[in-house]
Amino acid sequence: MRKSPLEKLIETNPEAELWWDSSPLIYAEWSDSFLKKIPAEKTEGYKEQLKRFYDPQNPENSLFRGVTTNPPLSLNVIKTKEAYVTQIVDEIINKNPGIDKENLFWLTYKEIVKRGAEMYLKIFEQSKYKHGYLSGQVDPRVLTDKDKMIKQALELYSLSPNVMIKVPGSKEGYEVIKHLTSQGISTNNTITFTLPQLMTCAKVVKEGLEIAKQNNVDLTKWRSVITHMAARYGELGDLKKEADSSGIEISESDIRWAEIAVFKKAYHLLKEKDYPSKMLLCSMRISPIIDGKKQCWHLEKLAGGNIVYTCPPSFIEGTFEYLEETDFKSQIDEEVPKTVLEKLLKIPYFEKAYREDGYTIDEFNNHSALVATAKEFSKATENMVDFVAKRLEKN
Repeated sequence: MRKSPLEKLIETNPEAELWWDSSPLIYAEWSDSFLKKIPAEKTEGYKEQLKRFYDPQNPENSLFRGVTTNPPLSLNVIKTKEAYVTQIVDEIINKNPGIDKENLFWLTYKEIVKRGAEMYLKIFEQSKYKHGYLSGQVDPRVLTDKDKMIKQALELYSLSPNVMIKVPGSKEGYEVIKHLTSQGISTNNTITFTLPQLMTCAKVVKEGLEIAKQNNVDLTKWRSVITHMAARYGELGDLKKEADSSGIEISESDIRWAEIAVFKKAYHLLKEKDYPSKMLLCSMRISPIIDGKKQCWHLEKLAGGNIVYTCPPSFIEGTFEYLEETDFKSQIDEEVPKTVLEKLLKIPYFEKAYREDGYTIDEFNNHSALVATAKEFSKATENMVDFVAKRLEKN
């Protein structure tokens, strides 16, 4: 049996997890489209590997141990299975005469989350609630509205016992995470880029957990993950801009190291201080190119960690194309090269992100990578609203 690169990766730590970074509803369609793109002689081997990632007949044996979704990924369900989603929308319209487009969007989104979560329910039950969670995200347009986020979170949580609530790394988002944790509701902190955000999450989760224990809240179906949006931190924020303005030349490799450095520091701090959350890595790239060969430092340099790697379809395709011959070894405890770190620390954007007290909680909402990501996610949400609005007009 030939193993895929991702299978070889998780062998570096038995507690490491691979998650599917898209709606489970499109996994079959993506698998079929991917297999059509590859050389015929590889089809059978890849088909077996993809079945090991997620086997609908035996989901509890799947390599994927959970799922992350967000507005752009939910929008992709519409793009991939428009007729399927149209039927969902029309049924909701028929059951709710006079519904407006915003409520129609929200009910549609909840149905997509619910159906996706059900596909991972066997994993959830078989693992005794350790795995099989699906992250349902609160509306990114309300990331500064604590009350709305809590209301949406409770609605999402009620859909299935394995729904984990994805909450943004805004000032208000951390109030929401503490509250949900105190109620025994699982959370995934998202739109997060800096060590101050990651550690704030770790602290509020611990505080919320203490409240839950004091109130004898059932925690058997609770867990917490903290997402570091690696390449979004390096590419969407001001890293390159500030480096250029300071006369510091940074390469693609330096940018990857900046992202990895923040993750490594957070990972080790959580471990040292015995925080109950688990680090999750997303927004990975097949990068950089070394000696003419594409690497994936996000996987290679963090291999061996007890972390979650969440992989979107395009990234998985890249691992098959460029990492087939890669043999992973544990590098999670290896330090960032001293010369690279010294250079990066001269850039305020990195220096503040790498220091635990680099940003106050009041500064989180204005971080350039957060603003850019929230804008993108909000636009995807608006596109979903536009789709259901057109169905309203036709009904």
